[in-house]
Amino acid sequence: MKKIKIYFFSGTGNTKKAANLFKNEFEAKGVVTKITEIKKDVCDFDTEDCDAVGIFYPVHAFNAPYVVLDFARKLQKTHDKPLFIVKTSGEPVRLNNISSLKLISVLKKRGYDFFAEYHYVMPYNMIFRHGDKTAFRMWDTMKKLVPVDASEVLEKTPRKPRKIPFGGVIAFLFRIEHPAMRVNGRFFKVDYEKCVGCGKCVRNCPMNNIVYENGKFRFNGDCACCVACSFNCPENAISIALLNGWKVNGPYNFDNPCGEDDGSHSRYCKKAYDRYFREAEIKTALQKLDN
Repeated sequence: MKKIKIYFFSGTGNTKKAANLFKNEFEAKGVVTKITEIKKDVCDFDTEDCDAVGIFYPVHAFNAPYVVLDFARKLQKTHDKPLFIVKTSGEPVRLNNISSLKLISVLKKRGYDFFAEYHYVMPYNMIFRHGDKTAFRMWDTMKKLVPVDASEVLEKTPRKPRKIPFGGVIAFLFRIEHPAMRVNGRFFKVDYEKCVGCGKCVRNCPMNNIVYENGKFRFNGDCACCVACSFNCPENAISIALLNGWKVNGPYNFDNPCGEDDGSHSRYCKKAYDRYFREAEIKTALQKLDN
């Protein structure tokens, strides 16, 4: 491969980190790599001049976010263009294997040949806050895996997730999240006693869903529930409506291997996390032996 296009959607930055890691690995191997953020008004749908396409997204309710599906429906039609997918989520449960089913179906109709998918675990931006020690381990693991996985992509190594019984039906049912988040997003609110008027929420929203006029914020009906606004608010001034009990505020410290652990959540999906880290260690160790 001589040229790859990466398209990514990211709310709080985890998927963007993955996209940049792949870009750096590809370019280190002499592959020209263009990276484009998927936003509401993204207009770069041309894939004619590249040898492969990568779609990167965070898992939302065991699916790709609706903005990613909308983007895929507009991507230039082609014929057998190699496609790989990279996704991030806060937990490594097997049910995440179904998250790309609809996306792959859409892109297959547009002529893309799906050959590989990679899933990386990064700290939650909703539900609960991972400890900095766990966040460091997740980030460190992804950094170690990406060089191995990027080499597989360049070699077009098949890497497809294991099928889940009734996976298509389950994914379809969970896609209720798409219209539900559009509705829920309209009820986001700002605590004006806390707000300092920095405008980060308006600037960072990939859906252009937040408007500030006449001293007031308005949340429209295009919310994808990426929570870029509430997560990055420096004063924790944004309520995310029905999901406010799951809100996580503030960036993680990815550079502190001795930070706090997950506390009361330390048993949450423990077997799945242990399996993920164990398999990652084996994969990177085998790569070192091969070299």
